[in-house]
Amino acid sequence: MDFSTPISTVIPSLDGPVLQVLARADRLLSGRQVHARAGTGSVAGVRLVLQRLASTGLVHVDEAGSALLYRLNRSHLAAQAVEILANLRATFADTLAANIASWRIPPLHASLYGAAARGEGDHQSDVTLLLIRSDEVASDNLLWVEQVSALMSDIVELTGNPVDVDELTLRDLTNHHRAAVPVLDEWLDQPTILHGPRLQALLATRASIERPTLANLPSLPNLANFPALPALTSTPTN
Repeated sequence: MDFSTPISTVIPSLDGPVLQVLARADRLLSGRQVHARAGTGSVAGVRLVLQRLASTGLVHVDEAGSALLYRLNRSHLAAQAVEILANLRATFADTLAANIASWRIPPLHASLYGAAARGEGDHQSDVTLLLIRSDEVASDNLLWVEQVSALMSDIVELTGNPVDVDELTLRDLTNHHRAAVPVLDEWLDQPTILHGPRLQALLATRASIERPTLANLPSLPNLANFPALPALTSTPTN
């Protein structure tokens, strides 16, 4: 799947990006505005696509002085299909979240990161996934391994893209953070959270557990319960 323009998976021509822009727009757009948001083709090419789509009734054209403004005709029979295709990335994330929510051993955190999460990847880009499991769950736990393997297979079936999974324990995550491992920046850069809290919250919770508090320190003895020490006096010298 092309994560930058999901609709191009089905409509690879310039019509795809144009329809995606209109499906996501909440106001009327000029031809130049559609072209700028689509990020592909030429202004003239986009206008030709808009004119052709308008002739089918899928796009409405409104006049504003000398300008022509365009919007998706959401009453058209094909509009629902366009909206579904335009929002494939969100549908993909929702599908993964529902899958992970059903796990018998849930992760502490699961997220998409990298190009797919940012909407920049194409059909050859890896879908990169981060999974944080509890320290008590071993890496070779059979049920855990089965869950992760099944998820990876599902991602390939859902998108056609290769999959790369970073999997570690909460202790490993804490150690990565203390060592300022560079990959941590990738995990924190615009992730799509699928399950659990954000990484910052996990790290903060772990730090609060490991940090000693005054309530956990042994109490100091009450000096008032000790007998007073005899006063020190100096011995006169001859």
